[in-house]
Amino acid sequence: MAEITAALVKELREKSGVGMMDCKKALQENGGDLEASMDWLRAKGLSKAAKKADRIAAEGLVAVATRENGMGEAGAVVEFNAETDFVSRNELFQNAARAIAQAALDVENAEVEAIAGTKLGSGETVQDMVTQLIATVGENMMLRRAAAFAVEQGVVASYIHNATAPDLGRIGVLVALESAGDKAKLRELGRKIAMHVAATQPLSLTTDDLDPAAVERERAIFAEQAAESGKPPAVVEKMVEGRIRKFFEEVVLTKQAFVMNPDQTIEQLVEATGKEIGSPIKLVGFTRLALGEGVEKKSEDFAAEVAAAAAGG
Repeated sequence: MAEITAALVKELREKSGVGMMDCKKALQENGGDLEASMDWLRAKGLSKAAKKADRIAAEGLVAVATRENGMGEAGAVVEFNAETDFVSRNELFQNAARAIAQAALDVENAEVEAIAGTKLGSGETVQDMVTQLIATVGENMMLRRAAAFAVEQGVVASYIHNATAPDLGRIGVLVALESAGDKAKLRELGRKIAMHVAATQPLSLTTDDLDPAAVERERAIFAEQAAESGKPPAVVEKMVEGRIRKFFEEVVLTKQAFVMNPDQTIEQLVEATGKEIGSPIKLVGFTRLALGEGVEKKSEDFAAEVAAAAAGG
C-alpha cells in the first residue's frame, strides 16, 4: 500500500477539484492508487463539484455572526453564493452559510482564503464543506466576500435586510461602535445605523475616507457645469464647493441625514446618544454586503427560451 503523503493528496485534489479531506479518504480507501481514487470520488459524486466551478454563482445568501469578546465584541458578514435563489432556501445551504460566518469571526481581516482553510467542529475545512455541498446540491457555490470588526469596549451590531432566515438574507450590515456606555443602548443605536446603511449605501465613513480620485472627478464635473452658467470665477468656485458639500452629504455616512429623523445627521445622532448614556461613542466603521453585487449575471428571457424550445420541437 502506497504511503498517503500530503503531495499525493494534493495531486488528487488538483485532478478532481475535491476537498482535501475527501481526497485523503479516497486514497486511504484505495491503497493510494490515484486512478482508483478518482473513480471512487466519481462514484460518490464528489468530483462533479469541480465541473461546476465555471458556472456563474450570483444568488445565495449573506450571513452575519456576532460574538462577545471579553468586554467587547466581534462581528463578521460573509457572502456565500450559489447559482439559483432556490438553493438559498435549502437548509443545508443555510447551515453552511451560518458556519462560514462563525468561522470568519476567528480569521484576521476576514480573508476569504484563510476562512476557506479554517477547520470546523467536524474537522473538515470550510472549503471541504463547500465542495461536499456542491456535490450534494448540484450547483456551483463559492465564498465570495467577507468582512469583520472587533472592538475591545463597545458593540458590533448587525442587521439583515430581506431576511430569509435568522441572520441570513440578501443584504448584511455590520456597524462597530466603541464606548464604555450601556450596551443595550449601544446595540439599539448600532442596529438603527445598520438599517440606515442598508437603505442609503454610503461610500465611506468620513470625508477623509473617500477616494480622492472620486472626489476630484465629482469636483471636475461640478466645475464644468458651474462654468456654463457664465457667472464670475469667484461665484463659480462657491457653487462648486456647495455641490461638493452636497455630494458629501449624500455618500458619507457621518454626514448623511438619518433616515428615521432627516433633521439629524448620523454624526449628530451618535453624539446625542453619547450624551444620553453619559459616555462618548465612536463610530469605528461599517460594512455592507449585498448579494450578487458586482457579479455579471446571465440575462434570461423566459418567453424567448420557450419560443426557441417550441421552434426546436
